[in-house]
Amino acid sequence: MEINALGLTAALAAFLSIWFGHVAVRKIEFASPTIWIPTIIFAALGLAAEYWSLITDNLSLSTALGILGITLLFDAFEFTRQQKRIIKGHAPANPNNPRHARILAEPNSHATTIDLLKREPRETQTGIQAHK
Repeated sequence: MEINALGLTAALAAFLSIWFGHVAVRKIEFASPTIWIPTIIFAALGLAAEYWSLITDNLSLSTALGILGITLLFDAFEFTRQQKRIIKGHAPANPNNPRHARILAEPNSHATTIDLLKREPRETQTGIQAHK
């Protein structure tokens, strides 16, 4: 019996690239004064990974590069979506970032510097734990 590791390769590539992309988009968008530079970099890296996945003869490497490439391309769009989440107050703004400072200074802005993921749960009237 021969072992086929392609499924494991695909699963690891998907998990690691999605995890990296999620963390990278949050941290880079939080710190970057513009979002178009990281967007272009991620799109270029994604296209390069897709190109290399098409020309390589190694099936496992091709699979991993294809998954990584499409994840990077998706993350390129996520920079804009993350900025929209900041504008709506669904993600924390960085007051030291000039782009975020402008968003925070807008009248009737819903943006906040509070990270809603870092809060203590509270009890509701029903006794069930809920977030503030």
